[in-house]
Amino acid sequence: MNLHEFQGKKILAEHGVGIQRGHVLSDKKNTLKVADQLIKETGTGWFIVKAQIHAGGRGKGGGVKIAKNVDELEDVVSKILGMHLVTPQTPKEGKLVNQVLIAEDVYYPGESDPEEFYISILLNRETGKNMIMYSTEGGMDIESVAEKTPELIFYEDIDPLIGIVPFQSRKIAFNLGLSGKAFKEMVKFISKLYKSYVSSDASLFEINPVLKTSDNKIIAVDAKVTLDDNSLFRHREYESWRDLKEENPVEIEARSVGLNYVDLDGNVGCMVNGAGLAMATMDLIKQSGGEPANFLDVGGTADAKRVETAFRLILKDKNVKAILVNIFGGIVRCDRVAKGIVDAFNNMGNSINVPIIVRLQGTNAQIAKKIIDNCGFKVYSAIEFQEAADKIQELI
Repeated sequence: MNLHEFQGKKILAEHGVGIQRGHVLSDKKNTLKVADQLIKETGTGWFIVKAQIHAGGRGKGGGVKIAKNVDELEDVVSKILGMHLVTPQTPKEGKLVNQVLIAEDVYYPGESDPEEFYISILLNRETGKNMIMYSTEGGMDIESVAEKTPELIFYEDIDPLIGIVPFQSRKIAFNLGLSGKAFKEMVKFISKLYKSYVSSDASLFEINPVLKTSDNKIIAVDAKVTLDDNSLFRHREYESWRDLKEENPVEIEARSVGLNYVDLDGNVGCMVNGAGLAMATMDLIKQSGGEPANFLDVGGTADAKRVETAFRLILKDKNVKAILVNIFGGIVRCDRVAKGIVDAFNNMGNSINVPIIVRLQGTNAQIAKKIIDNCGFKVYSAIEFQEAADKIQELI
């Protein structure tokens, strides 16, 4: 589950991490009220207006602007709130901005120049440990840093059983080139950031930039946070933060009926039972010259109603040119699945307007093949993986 910046910062603040303070706004009529409140709390003279969408690259897309006074603030808020913001991480049409964060200016003059760093925490699947990834080159161009100068990105693996130990925080602060008060502040920042990550059951905490202010404070200016859905039963408050406006409506519908569905950009729909088989099926589609249009695991109860619901979800994608049904009949009998597919066709009428390839293996697979072959619909049966791959290639 992805969080907005202001939500991620709330988690950080709860664990004592310094943040760029601000207030979220969804109605431009309240701009002056929010501005007055922020001035009282922080004394800021300038304001930073940030679009709140689940995508990175907001600054390059025009979703982050500076306002030097209240009059400018009203104008900036009016322009950003309600815009369709296009970034490298959004669909082509962009995402509608329903709310903005009005934040304090933290780039004020002082005894030294502000410095921007990049710090993120995520799981290193190769080592089975949490990993802190960091760089001295924080800011909007971190992607190009990773591509062109990867030597400027550092990694620190953290044993999840032990947690982060003091020497690791000091090592990170040293590699970032800090000294004196800023060094000590960064050590504290790293420790509290890691605590935020673990305590919230997050799968990602990305802070870009982490700012050393002109008076040597260390604060999070941004916060990109992804929580593990499987842990939300422990965090009821976080679960209530889910912004359905930012999520794919088909994925929301699938979740409401207990289906595991992820929308992709391809042309061949997938209906599979079991996550491992679903991944193998997606590989099969690519090897046959197609592109998977979705990940869809119907689970072990592939009855007629469930199959029909799965078909309806897949067919919402207008790019789908064919559907591959790949079921292993272990818990569920193949003939029962075949009957479910036929019943779904009968119920949906002409709604299914693309060819269907059905591969059923396991209990009663031969009976299932006869049911599919004799159903009279535009359905093609297959027994072997290669047979299904050849049929996909032929149809698309």
